[in-house]
Amino acid sequence: MEKAARELRRFNYLIGEIDKLYHRAALKLGQSDSALAVLYTLCSEGRCGISEVCHLSGMSKQTVNSALRKLEAEGVVKLEAVDGRKKQISLTAKGSRLAAKTAARVVEAENRVFAGWSESDRAEYLRLTEKYLCDFKNEVDNL
Repeated sequence: MEKAARELRRFNYLIGEIDKLYHRAALKLGQSDSALAVLYTLCSEGRCGISEVCHLSGMSKQTVNSALRKLEAEGVVKLEAVDGRKKQISLTAKGSRLAAKTAARVVEAENRVFAGWSESDRAEYLRLTEKYLCDFKNEVDNL
């Protein structure tokens, strides 16, 4: 159990360091963490709904809405009502240019990292990360 606890501390440290790298990327690219996450999602997925941005980015609805208000005021995104209260987000022409200079660069960096790994390493990483996520979700559900 002691070894597992040490390994978990290392795991949590690594997650924190990865989070810091995304924050560092946002700062270097002149964006807030939440704005970069919205741009990243739109860059990767194209037009999508607010709930999809929340789901894919891991951000709360409040954080996403706050980032969207700022990005919309800057003319970077536009929100369109669909199906009553639901809103669809898309990049404006200005937003597409900004995403290409910011979020797309992060996506490209991630792609270079993954492309540098063997297919079996990528599969193993994804398999174990998904296993951890599912097992931890079950533990949280049982709290």
